[in-house]
Order: sequence, then structure tokens, then C-alpha cells
Amino acid sequence: MSAANAQAPCSDALIITVAPNGAYKQPADHPALPITPQALAATARACLDAGAAMIHMHIRDARGRHSLDVHGYREAQRAVRQAVGEHMVVQITSEAAGVYQALEQIAMVEELRPEAVSIGLREIDRPEVGEAGLARFFAGLVRERTMVQVILYDVADLHRWQALRASGVVPDAPWFLLFVLGRYSAGQTSQPQDLLPFLAAHGGPEPWAVCAFGATENRCIAAAAAFGGHARVGFENNLLTRDGLVAADNSALVRQAAQAAQALGRPLATADDIRQRFTAR
Repeated sequence: MSAANAQAPCSDALIITVAPNGAYKQPADHPALPITPQALAATARACLDAGAAMIHMHIRDARGRHSLDVHGYREAQRAVRQAVGEHMVVQITSEAAGVYQALEQIAMVEELRPEAVSIGLREIDRPEVGEAGLARFFAGLVRERTMVQVILYDVADLHRWQALRASGVVPDAPWFLLFVLGRYSAGQTSQPQDLLPFLAAHGGPEPWAVCAFGATENRCIAAAAAFGGHARVGFENNLLTRDGLVAADNSALVRQAAQAAQALGRPLATADDIRQRFTAR
């Protein structure tokens, strides 16, 4: 593996994103899991103080189920902004979670016009969208100067992304990739070596981050940070600290990631750093 595949020197400021809830977990899984706008706001503040510069946000409907409701997102965005001001980038998810179809996901993003969004490539790269639809969608995101993180679950997803970039379906822009480690492994536990196939296949200019599952999350984050990548941590994927104990809250996992960055000599990115790099508003 060459140093070029790592894409960035270890002096590059580490972007820590907190993913505090996800589409499926409930307060029964952990009492500090935030699902209301007020709880998301409090979590955002605590995680900002712990070192996170971006929040990856899911919202729920009145029954606690995964939702892509535009009005619900606006309410949650307002609450988080009141808590953290402009000191965090607010990234919303467009995840289907078995509820939404690709055209609905795209329509939500276009109506909401968020500062930042995560998009699972395999979820929107569907026949009903087609390459013409993908081209229109991605071109619109560039015009809006939306910060886009493209979620890739395996190397096949990465190769598809590379093909779309090479063909011009996806235009040149400061895209941000997320490599999901161990998504389909037994018990959804990730290992640092799960990163290696992504690095071997990634020859493009895009910066990248990882998310990981289970108590090995912090080891995976440290490995990514050592190779110049970035980190997404939080209760969406993992409830455990590096010693296998249940984390008190999301900020405990953020704090661990910040400690890994400090050990490697990497400063932490601020929200302004992220906006400057990815031209989000």
C-alpha cells in the first residue's frame, strides 16, 4: 500500500463526526440515545465540547421510527443550531432504512437543501433514477454547495463511485467518502484491517472517513487517523468504549477519538475548517 493511497498526511486536521442515534436504535438500547430535537441539541453541545465538529443526524417520527420528513428535519436543525451555533456542521442522513425509495430520498434532499448530507451510493444508484437522474442530482448538490459524504459499504461500491466519476456522471467537486468497515461481518464487529481493501482500491483525490461497529470502533478510528483519514463515531454504530464497557453517552466515544488524534499528533478540525474544505455553506 502506497502513501498516496492514504490521501492525506497525518498532520491533516482530523474531522470527528458524531453519529448519535441512527435509524434503528431506541432509548431502550441506551437511555442517552437522543431522538427528540431537544435531546439532539444537548448531545450536539456535549460532543462539540468533546471534539466533534460535525453531527450526522437522524430524526424520528412521533412513534420513534426513522423519518426523512422535511419539517421534522428543520425543527431538529433549529434546535441544534440554538445549542451550537455555527460551531458544528449539521449533516442530515438520506438513509432509506427500508422505509424510503431512491426517488423519495432525492426529493427530500432537494427540498430541504441542507448544509451537509450523507448519501448511500447503492441506495440512490437505482434503475428508477438512472445515470441521467444521478447526474442531475449530483450537479444540483454542487450548485447548492452542499457538502456531500458518499457512503460506500464495500470495494464494489467504491469501484462504482470511481466509474461514475470517470464517466462524468458525477462532476468534479470536493466529495467526502465514508468507508463502512465490517458492515456484513458476523455480529457487525469491525476490525482495523477491514480498512485495507478500501485503501488499496482508493486512488482518487477524495478525502475519506470510516465508521465501525462494536468495541473495536476506537481501534478502527485510530487506524484511519494514522493513514490520514477521518472519523465517524457514536451510538448509531456502537455503544461501547474501547475497554468494552457501555459508554455513558456519545461524547465519551468522541473523546476517545480525540485522544487517538492527539496520540498521533493530528489536530482536530473545526466546523470552519470543514466548510472551507468542502465548500458547504
